[in-house]
Amino acid sequence: MDNVSVREIKTHLSDVPPGKCLMLRHPLCGHGCASELAEAAFSIGTQLKIETYELYPGIELSYNYFLGDRFHLHHRHASCVLTIDHCRRGRIGGKMKGELSLYFGTGDLSFHATDKCTDSEITLPLGYYEGLTISLDLPVLRDTLPELLADAGTDVSALCQTFCGKNETAALPASPRIEHIFSEVYDLPERMKRPYLRLKCQELLLFLSMTGTAENAGFDSLHSEQAETIRRIHDVMTENLKKRYTIEELSRQYHINTAALKSIFKSVYGMPIASYMKQFRIMKAAELLRMTGDSISAIASEVGYESQSKFSAAFKDIMKILPTDYRRQYSS
Repeated sequence: MDNVSVREIKTHLSDVPPGKCLMLRHPLCGHGCASELAEAAFSIGTQLKIETYELYPGIELSYNYFLGDRFHLHHRHASCVLTIDHCRRGRIGGKMKGELSLYFGTGDLSFHATDKCTDSEITLPLGYYEGLTISLDLPVLRDTLPELLADAGTDVSALCQTFCGKNETAALPASPRIEHIFSEVYDLPERMKRPYLRLKCQELLLFLSMTGTAENAGFDSLHSEQAETIRRIHDVMTENLKKRYTIEELSRQYHINTAALKSIFKSVYGMPIASYMKQFRIMKAAELLRMTGDSISAIASEVGYESQSKFSAAFKDIMKILPTDYRRQYSS
């Protein structure tokens, strides 16, 4: 877990009680902001905040700040609404209609029609997520398309068909072009948000209209049962860090071939198993160095390293500082 990202997301969630979802809405007509605080989480520690801005008739943009592991999200949109999600940081996946799951992470775009997630189970594999959602009401936009998009001949229904018509969900991996569009939209002053977001939303749709199907080679959807198996494997590996598991051992125990285990784990958690577990162990060690007075050798053993020298090398590789110096920073 990225502690810096978590701290920054927590600042956005400072007005949200644990186990609650705060929904804020800035309507297109009139002033002010409507808010609703609702139960929306599986666990008491989960916090959710969704802040929505109406940009044009038929176009909305929502900022999403999530902390937790899993929760249910219920949409009331019509079936003809296309949503485009951008992940700023963290990782997110959802179990949708048809037993499909799609996971994406930092810098990625995902697409789906909202009737596929009217009552979806959302998973945050890293425990946190920050991103935004653009909702396009296709029938409304046929009659009230913003002038710039109309001049460019943009067909939002065709975009829907291009990016998720066949597979119903899709994603585009992070790229410099996507980063260029979203690099400035997360830290705007309030008075500039609506006008700036209008420009950026149109820029995104123009970019997508130029992105042919040959470039639309994103991520494959997973069967939700496969994703659930991988989450169980993850929980076993992270429950007791003193024990190390081999791929072959986990493959036999959970009746999944080794190639599928490695591939699906990377789809869900965004990293190969070895890289993920190395980072997980080191982040846990960093927490123990900050919060306890245990010796470095004891902490190394607690997170699965028999050799203190190997632990120190791994710690420096991830944290860019030796564990002794890291502890000194927090004890001075």
